[in-house]
Amino acid sequence: MTKIIFEKSIDGMTGVSLTDENPALDFIRPEFLRKTDPVLPQVSELEAMRHFKELSDKNFCVESGFYPLGSCTMKYNPKVNEYLASLEGFANLHPLQSDDDAQGALELMYKLQEALKIITGMDAVTLQPSAGAHGELCGMMIVKHYFKVNGDAKRKKVVIPDSAHGTNPASAGMCGFEIVKVSSNEKGQVDVEHLKQIFEENKGEIAAIMMTNPNTLGIFEENILEISKIAHSHGALLYYDGANLNAIMGITTPRKMGFDIVHLNLHKTFATPHGGGGPGAGPVCVTENLKEFLPVPIVDIDRDFDGQKYVRKYNLKNTIGKIKEFQGNFGVLVKAYAYILMKGYTLKQASCDAVLNANYLKEKLKPYYDLPYDEPCMHEFVLSGDRQKADGVHTLEIAKRLMDYKFHPPTVYFPLIVSEAMMIEPTESENKQRLDEFAEVMIKIAQEVKENPQNVLSAPHCTPVKRVDETNAARHLDLRYKP
Repeated sequence: MTKIIFEKSIDGMTGVSLTDENPALDFIRPEFLRKTDPVLPQVSELEAMRHFKELSDKNFCVESGFYPLGSCTMKYNPKVNEYLASLEGFANLHPLQSDDDAQGALELMYKLQEALKIITGMDAVTLQPSAGAHGELCGMMIVKHYFKVNGDAKRKKVVIPDSAHGTNPASAGMCGFEIVKVSSNEKGQVDVEHLKQIFEENKGEIAAIMMTNPNTLGIFEENILEISKIAHSHGALLYYDGANLNAIMGITTPRKMGFDIVHLNLHKTFATPHGGGGPGAGPVCVTENLKEFLPVPIVDIDRDFDGQKYVRKYNLKNTIGKIKEFQGNFGVLVKAYAYILMKGYTLKQASCDAVLNANYLKEKLKPYYDLPYDEPCMHEFVLSGDRQKADGVHTLEIAKRLMDYKFHPPTVYFPLIVSEAMMIEPTESENKQRLDEFAEVMIKIAQEVKENPQNVLSAPHCTPVKRVDETNAARHLDLRYKP
């Protein structure tokens, strides 16, 4: 058995020496100088490189295998986008460069805004937010400021479906809103009668409804126009969580559904890398009556200039201010714009393929796992492991067993309204062969639960790290190097 040595530091070992000189440090104020040497690992450059290569080999990514992480849309990220974002004119442009010296970058941002307006049907866009949840926060800040400016500050409640992403109530709560939960019906959609009741019981107090469509069960809200009518008739705004836009691009738009504010996850729908906290991008798109509330600056064309000149515009009358330094995560914007240019009108085909893949997998797996809402799905679907739980095996064990077959587990235990939930999103990136392989393994695990449950309960068997105490790891994170 090979002994794993975690500590690689050896006293006296050095990597590279930058200089043999002792430079004068008298230009630095004494209080900013270290009093003791830093405690760092003592390793050679070669050993350091081997260490990080070893860690990267243990990592899982969409290039390693199938990554059906529901709601996260882990589609393939074209590598040409990485190349384009690394071009000198983009990568080396200083964020404080003047508008005159940054025309290429500003043009790209302006054209990305215009593309996102077409895709969503909205009238104005900010590219500042650095993630989907950050976009949600921006959107809810706009909602709050909108009602304040219009002298309707008593609207302090936001309606959110019981199947919603957890970031929805968190974002609304951070803006000081009280959350009102609306129930799902037997089809897994918003219960319209319950929604009507909520508005009647809270007249004049509801600021907005936060929804995603399709919802987190992967089901299209067929009553969305009625929901929009109800909200607007009571003076409320309709907010679109763009996490699931990958199902509807080119087919319909949030605007056609009646939404007023949209946030987008460029690091999901538009194929830029994400995970581990970023970097991401969460642009917010709004209707005409809300454009003056966007954070500044937005990128616009100088209408008074003789020719074509792009400028950063700050003079929005009711702006909520600035929510991100500079102009957001620019490198992500470059990658997303490149993806949109490459796909063009075939963005619609990407959505159609994502929906086809999800329905194909759902039909193959539903004889072996419970399907709480047996409806045609969109880009993702939610199974339940209740059948396996009755045999003593929980969804978590099924997820861990999948890792033995080099498949990333799907999202588990979400949405919360589904017991033992498994949310599966294949995306449009995967071909039929890969989907069949995944289905075969899921079926094999279901059979294993019946015939040899202990093999599932003790999984994973083939990964670098075996069973871990997730609860203890989450509560007692140790992210600091100590020799």
